[in-house]
Amino acid sequence: MTSTITAAAAGFGTGLSLIVAIGAQNAFVLRQGIRRDAVLAVVGICALSDAALITLGVGGVGAVVVTWPGALTAIGWIGGAFLLCYGALAARRVFRADGGALRAEGEAAGSRRRAVLTCLAMTWLNPHVYLDTVFLLGSVAADHGPLRWTFGLGAVLASLCWFTALGFGARLLGRHLAKPAAWRVMDGLVAATMIVLGAALIAGS
Repeated sequence: MTSTITAAAAGFGTGLSLIVAIGAQNAFVLRQGIRRDAVLAVVGICALSDAALITLGVGGVGAVVVTWPGALTAIGWIGGAFLLCYGALAARRVFRADGGALRAEGEAAGSRRRAVLTCLAMTWLNPHVYLDTVFLLGSVAADHGPLRWTFGLGAVLASLCWFTALGFGARLLGRHLAKPAAWRVMDGLVAATMIVLGAALIAGS
């Protein structure tokens, strides 16, 4: 029993340490949470996607995929281009005079579909997600032998807790970001994050 709890705790800690750093996916979830725009759908997509990828990693898929380096190269170029485009859109919002995209209450009809599609692309076109979940967590889980699935369960729980806290906890920041100037700062940080990560992905591909 003690070893099972230890393996689960190790998975939770390792998973949390890999996803807490603010990256493209986290920045997107944070912005959606502050805007209160399709938060449940976005959090669900991120958590379920991580669960699927962690399961693949624990199951040993990472060791198979790594033999085809062309896969990560292709994902790097596609994901990098996507992040650069999203970063450019965020940068454009910073300089918009009407501030229409800076409202905390979210956008009108159609925003949920757009948010879902963007979240799916942000998750599945980001090579860092594969590196963290499939390869890194998968390799660490393998060291736990028969308890690797318990380790994986802990990592899945960490992902669920993090994205839930990030998405729904971000609402607490809404009243502090009610002014357009604050939203411009937020979008500026998002733009910088996306552009830097996108350029890094393309450069490393």
